[in-house]
Amino acid sequence: MKITGVKVYQVDLPLHEGNYSWSEGKSVDVFDSTVVQVDTDAGITGYGEICPLGPVYLPAYAAGARTGLSELAPSLVGEDPTQLQQLNRTMDRVMKGHAYVKSAIDMACWDILGKVASLPVCTLLGGRYGDDVVLYRAISQRPAAEMADNVASYRDEGYRRFQLKVGGRPDDDIERIRAVRDVLDPEDKLVADANTGWLMHEAMRVVNAVRDVDVYIEQPCASYEQCLSIRRNTSHPFVLDEVIDSVDAILKGAADHAMDVVNIKISKFGGLTKARQARDLCVSLGIAMTIEDSWGGDIITAAIAHLAHSTPTEFLFTSTDFNSYVTQSIAEGAPQRENGRMAASMEPGLGIEPQFDVLGDPVWECRA
Repeated sequence: MKITGVKVYQVDLPLHEGNYSWSEGKSVDVFDSTVVQVDTDAGITGYGEICPLGPVYLPAYAAGARTGLSELAPSLVGEDPTQLQQLNRTMDRVMKGHAYVKSAIDMACWDILGKVASLPVCTLLGGRYGDDVVLYRAISQRPAAEMADNVASYRDEGYRRFQLKVGGRPDDDIERIRAVRDVLDPEDKLVADANTGWLMHEAMRVVNAVRDVDVYIEQPCASYEQCLSIRRNTSHPFVLDEVIDSVDAILKGAADHAMDVVNIKISKFGGLTKARQARDLCVSLGIAMTIEDSWGGDIITAAIAHLAHSTPTEFLFTSTDFNSYVTQSIAEGAPQRENGRMAASMEPGLGIEPQFDVLGDPVWECRA
């Protein structure tokens, strides 16, 4: 089987809540998502998606994804999409870095592989654990009382794990953490996610002020070394996210006892192939994980569900359903939240079918 062409689509994904805000005053009103279609000479087509969280979160942005795809995709025509290790080596040879550009291609080829094998992607990624996977809800940064009300509302919808967006003024963040914890039950999990927004002295103020609160601290500062300093000065369970982008980063963190949980974002590793490698390493090292991506719609949510559902349950800290945050559906068959949980499709591949009336015409394409 050979790749005969690649099509790229652009779609806007508005948010139910109007906007999404996190540390340092950053916010997004509409997510700019890119959908990739990979065609083959066997008549089997695969689909992937990449949706950076604006240009100010990670070294990635939506227009860059599409530009990168126009540079990368022609080199992949004629390659076998089912030989995923070889395909990834080819992508890394012809384009250094830019993992997020490669992610949607890799995702689409897993979709093809599942269809060829007549198996859901989660089976190919290691097998299906349990009936479904647990989800967290990200709570956009707002005043403390409003965030507490949002958490209470989402808890009524079945969520039991919450990622609170902090990383602002320490006094405000202390109030946010305490207000939200007060509306939760003891078994509920709360993560205070600063998204690199605190300086070290600010992070120390916050963790000391909430030392009596049951809360996880996530990525308080910008660099690994800064986060490690805070880790060594708090007894709270610790999550690393933005600095976890490779197996090398995971190995270093494990050697330094730098974290209790890591976030595996599919596009930050370059797709499902390398995210699975990172996932399996974490299992071997005994490190729990949140399986997710930077953002996305139905197709990314499907890919997250397959990777999460194929993760041993005791190592899956949580996962996420990005398609529930946005008002626009782009594919049929994507997982849907039910009582704070979701399940990967049982259909071959990712189990989705794009809605081309929503996607419109390709913004770029190449063919053999």
